[in-house]
Amino acid sequence: MQLRSMFAQNYRSLRSIRMDLSETSLFLGENGVGKSNLYRALQLVQAAVTGRLVRELAAEGGMFSVLWSGTRKQSDGPARVRLEVELLDEERAVTFRYRVEVGLRPPKAAAGFPLEPQVKAEELVVDHGRPVTMMKRAGPAIHVRDGSGRMQDYPDQALTSETAMALLGDAGHFPEIAAFRRVVANWRFFHGFRTDRASPLRQPCLAVTGPMLDEDGANLAAVFATLRHTRQDTVDLDRVVASAFGGARLVVPEPEETASFGLAFPDFPHRVFQPRELSDGQIRFLGLAAALLSYRLPPLIALNEPEASLHPDMLEPLADMIATASKSSQVWIVTHSAQLAEAVRERCGVRPRKVIRENGATWIEGMRLTGTIAGEDDDDD
Repeated sequence: MQLRSMFAQNYRSLRSIRMDLSETSLFLGENGVGKSNLYRALQLVQAAVTGRLVRELAAEGGMFSVLWSGTRKQSDGPARVRLEVELLDEERAVTFRYRVEVGLRPPKAAAGFPLEPQVKAEELVVDHGRPVTMMKRAGPAIHVRDGSGRMQDYPDQALTSETAMALLGDAGHFPEIAAFRRVVANWRFFHGFRTDRASPLRQPCLAVTGPMLDEDGANLAAVFATLRHTRQDTVDLDRVVASAFGGARLVVPEPEETASFGLAFPDFPHRVFQPRELSDGQIRFLGLAAALLSYRLPPLIALNEPEASLHPDMLEPLADMIATASKSSQVWIVTHSAQLAEAVRERCGVRPRKVIRENGATWIEGMRLTGTIAGEDDDDD
């Protein structure tokens, strides 16, 4: 199930932006133009689906911090963050459209805490050739289509801090909602691994098979061990490690109680350097390698400025890994590195979308209001 488009309104620098997306989406922009807000808006969609949206917005400082702070017209309606996504299940020719809106508590309302973000509306539409509303939520009331195809009132009302998508997904009675939720919940967002001495990437981890990397990288050693000893296929991994580190070799002992790894360099062939001895760039690159080359890839991998702290010589191998991952997963990349963007373009045949500021709002250069970009269909083959 592939993400085909997204829409964000009134979230930080995203005044109102809609984008069509492809198998690999590459966003290039300078610092301060708001490109990370695009990444974060998509991450908040996942938070809505898994029931963490209000908590995530509160952690950002609440609605007064996340709402668009530019000029608003009275005709714009209530001040709300609105997020939408469209996913296509190509095998079944089914389109899923999900929308969620979050706003402030009315001054005299009793529900919710005074400054707490409140979920105001949600909707899931499934299109099999004609659009059918599967779930609609307005305030606390939820309406959902039952097995006979009729819209019914859901017996439980939602708290202002809850999303209907999470409540209904947990109920287990609504297969379309469960299918959509399962896909979005499995998206992975990687936006800056810790590289300090206490970083999870530098620690041994429990010897539990790791089919994909945790977002904080805590199972890094297990992901490597799974590739080496379970899948017994590290051709791609060994190639990029050697390319990035001047012929170095990844050493992954067979796990016992814990899993671990190290690097052996050509200048010291009999010495294995442990994760605590590696540089920030080296350990970060290994985290990206596990994210992009794991045993089982998530349906979508989102990378926010993956080039941070990497030596320029590592960018070409990073682009190689992105190209490899894009054969199995949808990949979303936000970067300010023109070198990385060019390397990805050469390997994936996708043009970078240049993120700019236009009248104070984040925008994509050359993009129409419909979300398409002039000339994008003419990308190099």
